[in-house]
Amino acid sequence: MLVSGMYSLRYINIAMVTILKNVTNILTAIGELYIFRKHQNQKVWVAMFLMIISAISGGITDLSFDSVGYAWQFLNCVLTASYSLTLRQVMDKAKQLTRSGSLNEVSMVLLNNLLSLPFAIFSILLFGEWQYIVNADVIRMPMFWVVATASGLFGLAISFTSMWFLHQTGPTTYSLVGSLNKIPISIAGLLVFNVPLSVPNIFSILFGLFAGIFFARAKMS
Repeated sequence: MLVSGMYSLRYINIAMVTILKNVTNILTAIGELYIFRKHQNQKVWVAMFLMIISAISGGITDLSFDSVGYAWQFLNCVLTASYSLTLRQVMDKAKQLTRSGSLNEVSMVLLNNLLSLPFAIFSILLFGEWQYIVNADVIRMPMFWVVATASGLFGLAISFTSMWFLHQTGPTTYSLVGSLNKIPISIAGLLVFNVPLSVPNIFSILFGLFAGIFFARAKMS
């Protein structure tokens, strides 16, 4: 999930990434329907339809369209939905198989990161990134280590809060609340990175943000 997300950001701008992430909500809701037999109301499905339209229109009007980036992002949507659904299943399983009836957030974060280490090491060797890391000049800069450490701490905080939130709610609610942060991220991405935009593309992004908000309201009703 993390690797595919990073690769998608290499090819497409942040605003389009946040809009395309709406597809994750749709996949998660469908997964909940088949795995947990959890039905959504009619407003939620209307919101999902709006999200599909926003993703398609965003891709058509994207001036910096890159098929490789879009492929990575759609793969990321599938993996993100699978991650939240699997995590919810693990939590439900823990209720049956542990004495306490649950796994606390510390245990979940520890297990989650330990199990990802073999895949991370394999990916580093597969893509030849170890040589790059050893030879890169950037690792000799103190500011790099400050930023990298801060990024690691933020990632740890995200893991803890994600585990707690999923424990308290469900995968679809987890996805829709995450969709609300698309507004500041999209605006910041457009301003900071000076992304080339057209008027239709701006409207597509705004429509996608509206669809995400409508999805959240529909889910809460």
